[in-house]
Amino acid sequence: MPQISKEKKEKISEQVLYFLFQSFPKQIFTSDIARELARDEEFIKVLMLDLQKKELVVKVDKNSEGIIYKKRLRWRLSNKAYEIYQQHNTKNSQLVQKTMSQEQEPTQNFE
Repeated sequence: MPQISKEKKEKISEQVLYFLFQSFPKQIFTSDIARELARDEEFIKVLMLDLQKKELVVKVDKNSEGIIYKKRLRWRLSNKAYEIYQQHNTKNSQLVQKTMSQEQEPTQNFE
């Protein structure tokens, strides 16, 4: 299998983080993330572990009853990463709204 460049891994990691942001606070299985991004499950697991080291995602290894998963892992965006995404998303939506309102303002003719 060909090696994936560091740059491409970072782009795929960004896609994973964005998917988790849209799903927040839901906890998503590795297999579901892999299916959503059309990637290999083992490759996604390696990326997720790397993102966990960077404190961008949190590994959930227990179900709602407190029983530890033997073969599956769930993931969610860390609170820190969620706040950063939310601030970035808010700034972008404010910029879009400002641009839209400026386009709708009537122009004055000075004759």
